[in-house]
Amino acid sequence: MKLTALEIKQQQFEKSIRGYDPAEVNTFLSLLANEWEHMTGRMRELENQVDKLNDKLKHYERVEEALHETLQTAKNSAEEKLGTARREAKLIEEKAELEAEKIVKQAYETRREIRQSIIQLIDKRSEVIRSLRSFLENANDYVQQFSKDDDTLFSVPEMPETPNMASKKKPPENSASKSYSSSIKNTPQVPGTEKIDDILDEID
Repeated sequence: MKLTALEIKQQQFEKSIRGYDPAEVNTFLSLLANEWEHMTGRMRELENQVDKLNDKLKHYERVEEALHETLQTAKNSAEEKLGTARREAKLIEEKAELEAEKIVKQAYETRREIRQSIIQLIDKRSEVIRSLRSFLENANDYVQQFSKDDDTLFSVPEMPETPNMASKKKPPENSASKSYSSSIKNTPQVPGTEKIDDILDEID
């Protein structure tokens, strides 16, 4: 049953003997009506506040829903970007491993070539040393053989007299001159000096 303040004020009661005092009843009804009116106003205010709070709640719920959607979208985007970054990092890592393997292979090949070149240089050095040693040994043998030759092999024979000198009177030869001439004649000639007299004549 819904009552208003006006209905409470206008409420009438039947009169009876030994009943309540009408003035007190009316005063109480008036007081009750005022209080009821105040409570009704307060209830309307509270209902308005409740409506406003409900509107705010709905607004916050919409904001929360939007934030949730935004967060979910950001989460999905972050997961997608993270997955892409991981895939790219894996590709970069695989590429780096391939490059490193290629570099190591090239370095090993270069090391092998350098080692082979060093071995060839060492062999060449040994060959040069052997050649020089053989040459020096042969040269030493030639020097020793040359030093052992008789000194008389390299004596120059006496120059023969020219026709003008033959017409002149030869001085008498002493025993020393005869001995020297005899030794020259008996000295064996070095190969290649057979025509040395003719050459000397041409020079004169």
